[in-house]
Amino acid sequence: MIRKARTHVSQNEPLLFEISSPGKAGYQLPELDVPAVDTEAALGGANVRSEIVGFPEVSEVEAIRHFTRLSTWNYAIDLGMYPLGSCTMKYNPRVNEQVARIDGLAWLHPYQPQHLAQGALEVMARLEAALAEITGMDAMTLQPAAGAHGEMTGILLVRALLESRGAARKKILIPDSAHGTNPATAAIAGYQVVNIRSNAQGMIDVENLAATVDEDVAALMITNPNTLGVFERNVRRIAEILHAKGALLYMDGANMNALAGIMRPGDNGVDVMHLNLHKTFSTPHGGGGPGSGPVAVKAEIEPFLPAPRLVRMDGLWRLDNNRPRSIGRVRAFYGNFGVMVRALAYIMAHGGEGLRRATTDAVLNATYIRKGIEDHYDLPHDAPSMHECVFSDSRQAARGVRTGDIAKRLIDYGFHPYTVSFPLIVHGALMIEPTETESKRELDLFIEAMISIAKEVEENPDLVLKAPHNTRTSRVDEVAAARKPVLRWKP
Repeated sequence: MIRKARTHVSQNEPLLFEISSPGKAGYQLPELDVPAVDTEAALGGANVRSEIVGFPEVSEVEAIRHFTRLSTWNYAIDLGMYPLGSCTMKYNPRVNEQVARIDGLAWLHPYQPQHLAQGALEVMARLEAALAEITGMDAMTLQPAAGAHGEMTGILLVRALLESRGAARKKILIPDSAHGTNPATAAIAGYQVVNIRSNAQGMIDVENLAATVDEDVAALMITNPNTLGVFERNVRRIAEILHAKGALLYMDGANMNALAGIMRPGDNGVDVMHLNLHKTFSTPHGGGGPGSGPVAVKAEIEPFLPAPRLVRMDGLWRLDNNRPRSIGRVRAFYGNFGVMVRALAYIMAHGGEGLRRATTDAVLNATYIRKGIEDHYDLPHDAPSMHECVFSDSRQAARGVRTGDIAKRLIDYGFHPYTVSFPLIVHGALMIEPTETESKRELDLFIEAMISIAKEVEENPDLVLKAPHNTRTSRVDEVAAARKPVLRWKP
């Protein structure tokens, strides 16, 4: 009888529980040369953990090889592009990581005495000044920890200013092309959300807006460029309409990587905005953090910024808590400091012209992909694309293939999927953002893959409907996985 050879390196790595053997250990210690201690007596029985039932027992080399093999399964920006729209999953220069790991910066204690933290405070001051210049705004706070946190801070600032004028008002206007966190932010801040529909070009309908704005409107939250990748070219007129009624213009600046060095929101009527440093300014994005969502404001709103404020006093940088009109602290210490270091390193390395070049490259790359595949996928809005482009699956849906199927087939071509089914105003959306860091070669490979999939849909739709074919796990039942997740392993 011929026995089938065992595969030495498995592409279906077993769980640690499955390779566990009783008595194995990943360490060995010399015999005690001091008297043994009864841990329960020394620490108290309530503080001593009993053995973990079913805990895997493996050797050191088994543990190392297991996790090393698992690491090779991960898709990463170091392996290929992430065409995720509105997420700006781009390669970030490693020099910025090195700067953030300088001992004097990485080991700074958040509550170190201010006279010993002048270097760190200088970093924050320079970053505030740079971001104010880039956005055309008058003042900054670096406290917010992420984009949605920055949104919340911004709308609380809007409320504070309007209350100082006599009334906080009742409504926040939000276009259907805005980021999904905007309505949640407005609602949490106590406002009624009013939806503003886009026109055929994917932009705010100015006439409809003018008819909607009244004395109950506190602000409009505009995402620019919006989630369709379209620049709101009427932003100045929009600001004029709002200001004429005593309302403010809030800008979601998550897509600032399409504007930096080209357009300053503060010059176009924006009163308050946030930035996503972890998207535009060089902190690796994903994995749950860290993030940073600084908020920039015009001078009228500056007194309400979160305390403490970074000020120059007696030749030193200090954190000033004497801010009687402040909305209060929104983050421990002064935000995520490591993200600030990376952002300042990125800005200083690029300079003004370099930031402008990064922006134009991002727009060029998105336009290149759009032109490359627009003959094969439906383009619901005809306005020029900025940093991302959004297609619809309507052509493929006629053959029973939807955006999720196309995304899964893209995995077989070696690419991470694009953003699926977002924004919601495009039915069956394919949202693609190549970012400025991708080469023409990588873009061409992506375009070829998307065209090939479109042809497969025409010739053999089952090939796409059953994708992915080359992954370790085939297509899963997503409904069952969501409704009946398996959270505990059973032997």
